[in-house]
Amino acid sequence: MSEQLDQAADALVSQFGGGGRVVGATAPGRVNLVGGHTDYNDGFVLPVAIDRRTAVAARPRDDDIVRVHSVEFEETATFDCSSLDPPETVTWADYVKGVVAELRELDGGDAVTGADLVVGGGVPRGAGLSSSAALELAVGGALVAAFDIEVERRSLADVAWRAETRFVGLDCGIMDQYAVALCEADAALFLDCRDRETELVSFDGERARLVVVDTNVEHELVDSAYNDRVRECARGVDLLDDYLDTEIGSLREVSPETLAEHAAEIPDPVRRRCRHVVAENERVREAASALRRDDFETLGERMFASHASLRDDYEVSCDELDLVVDIARETDGVYGARLTGAGFGGSVVALVTPEAVEGFEAAVRHEYPERTDVDPDVYVCGVVGGYAIER
Repeated sequence: MSEQLDQAADALVSQFGGGGRVVGATAPGRVNLVGGHTDYNDGFVLPVAIDRRTAVAARPRDDDIVRVHSVEFEETATFDCSSLDPPETVTWADYVKGVVAELRELDGGDAVTGADLVVGGGVPRGAGLSSSAALELAVGGALVAAFDIEVERRSLADVAWRAETRFVGLDCGIMDQYAVALCEADAALFLDCRDRETELVSFDGERARLVVVDTNVEHELVDSAYNDRVRECARGVDLLDDYLDTEIGSLREVSPETLAEHAAEIPDPVRRRCRHVVAENERVREAASALRRDDFETLGERMFASHASLRDDYEVSCDELDLVVDIARETDGVYGARLTGAGFGGSVVALVTPEAVEGFEAAVRHEYPERTDVDPDVYVCGVVGGYAIER
C-alpha cells in the first residue's frame, strides 16, 4: 500500500479493532484547464488530475452496518446500508452513504453490505479541487476492492456522479467524477459532457508546470449563485428554442453566430450567461488543439480568456481570485491562469514554465496577503492518474 493508504489502514485498526483483510483506494483532486461551468450545459472540459489524493481504507463486515471514520473531521458516522434515504442537511458522511447506496443498485442490493471505513483527507476542501469527487471515487474503489466486485472505471464514475446528484442532491455535471476516474498521468482529459466521449491529450511536464493557488476564501453566495447559473442557462435554452426552427437540448448546440443573431432578444443576465458558455466551448476546443501541439502559449491565452469570461459574463469570480490571476499575468514565465471550480473563492490554476515556478510562488506569497490579509496555500502539482485500488 501507499504511505497515505497505510496510514488510513492503521487508523482503521486503531478505530475499529484488528482482524480481517484491510484494502483500500486513493483518488486525486482535479483542476480544469479550460471549461468553466460548461459540463452541466452538455459542453466540453479539459481537466487534469493532480497529486493531492484522498485515501480510504476498508474492511468488510458480516452485517449491513457501515461505520466510517474521518481522520480530518475526527468524526465517526454509523448507518445501516440496507435502509438509506437522501439527507435533508448534507454532511461529509452523506457522500459515503450515496456511494454505498448507488453501488448496491448495481446488483440488486447484494454487491455491497456492511463495512468499516476510514477516510484520510489529502485533497483540500472548499478549494475548488473536487474533494467531494475524490472522496466518492476513493470510497467506491475501496468498497469494490473489499467486496471483490468488478466495476469498470466509467461505471464507477457514474456511480459517484449519481451519489452526488441523486443522493446528496447537488445538481452538478459529470466532469469531476470523470476526471477523477479517467485521467491518466501526464495527460489532460478532453471530455465531451454530452456524449461522454473522452480523449487523453499529452501534457509535457518538462515544458509547463501547474501551480494551484488556494485563496483560502469562500464566499457565502457559492451554492445559491451556482443554482442561479444553472437556471439562467436553462432559461437561455428555452428562449432560443422559441426563436429557432429546431429544438435544442442545451447551449452546447448553439453556435456563436446563432447566439449573436438572437442576442438582442435575450435579456440580461441570461444573455451574458449564454455568451460565456457558447464561447467557452470554443475555447476548450482551441485549448485541446493547442495542447496536442505542445503550444502552451495558446493554451495559456485561452486560460486567461476563460477567466475574463467567468469574471465578466458569468460573474462567478471574486476580488481574491482576480488578484491571483492579475499576479500571474504580471509574472514573467506564466502562460496563463484562471479560476478552477465553481468560483466565488477557492483556487486559481496557473500554467507556468518550470523556470518561473519559484518566482510566481514568491510573488503570490508576497502580494496576495499584503492586499487581502489572508495567507494563500500554493501547490506545485504533478499531473497524475485517476483513482487507484490497492487490494
